[in-house]
Amino acid sequence: MSAAAAAAPATNSAPPAVGNGQGLTLAQQTAGGDQSAVKLEDLSGAEKAAVLLLALGDKHGEPLWRGLDELELRDVSQSMAVVGRLSTEVIEGVMIEFIDNVTTNKALSGGYEATERLLGSFMESDKVAAIMEEIRGPAGRNMWEKLSNVQENVLASYLKNEYPQTTAVVLSKIRSDHAAKVLSLLPEELSLEVIQRMLKMQSVQKEILDKVEETLRVEFMSNLSTTRRRDSHETMAEIFNNFDRQTEAKFLATLEEDNRESAEKIKALMFTFEDLGKVDASSIQILLRSADTTKLPIALKGANETLREFFLGNMSARQATGIREEMEILGPVRLRDVDEAQMAMVNLAKDLAAKGEMVISKNSGDDEVIY
Repeated sequence: MSAAAAAAPATNSAPPAVGNGQGLTLAQQTAGGDQSAVKLEDLSGAEKAAVLLLALGDKHGEPLWRGLDELELRDVSQSMAVVGRLSTEVIEGVMIEFIDNVTTNKALSGGYEATERLLGSFMESDKVAAIMEEIRGPAGRNMWEKLSNVQENVLASYLKNEYPQTTAVVLSKIRSDHAAKVLSLLPEELSLEVIQRMLKMQSVQKEILDKVEETLRVEFMSNLSTTRRRDSHETMAEIFNNFDRQTEAKFLATLEEDNRESAEKIKALMFTFEDLGKVDASSIQILLRSADTTKLPIALKGANETLREFFLGNMSARQATGIREEMEILGPVRLRDVDEAQMAMVNLAKDLAAKGEMVISKNSGDDEVIY
């Protein structure tokens, strides 16, 4: 329950008129210096919340501040900014009304945001995100906002089997940038037909729109969270990618004894530093330009000769010479440091690939020393 909601009854959505023709809000009366004229019944919900939070102070009011959404924060802050001195009777009245509303649940309200805040108070953020996605699908408050957050290839794959008119209606309702991406992925003949129908489209009857929305909810969105779940082997492959090599080898060896098929799937999905040797020359050069030059010599210190020469061969002669010299100066390097440097390179490659800046192909005693 927000402070604004608890501080005012549900029926008090606007300040009532005051006697003698005065319909002034707290802001209007205090701004005019007439604080004595302010009565409890004159205050709106946001104004009562402002009084309550001022009375509670920084320490005790913080939990309530954290419970406000952006709109409530703005409304309460605006009221608070113009509050002058108020009588003890008004302050006590606000406090008593707040306690009464909380203890009798007069103004309790839920919603996605309230649910997410409540879960976040005792659960890890990634688990909260997973639960909320199950509840409302991809980020968005209504069907069209949700569709605008569905990957374009997934949406295009669904729409290519729908009637062109249905596809035209859907694309006219989602964000234009997302509609453009989806259109470009549809078969050319279908795309042209959809464009023609969108050009001729007039206002869509509410009944038709409701039917399209219900069909999308039943046939598409209800199954989306299931289809978007990642294979467990992919998840484990990413976890194994972040192990140091000794831990990785230990777990893979144990897994191979117990479940060789799963172990092979994980190894096939893993992307390691050695797999960078399979990246094309232009992509590895992009990676090298973005890489931390202090980590590169350490990463190459633990690479085999073939992989080392592959990296050096994609540098300028001057840069390659400098890297060789740094590797010699480094002397013995702990395996742990090598693993960290190589993992940093792998993660950078994945980030660049995710941005479309390079292409990667798939393929892994902390105190051991590399010479």
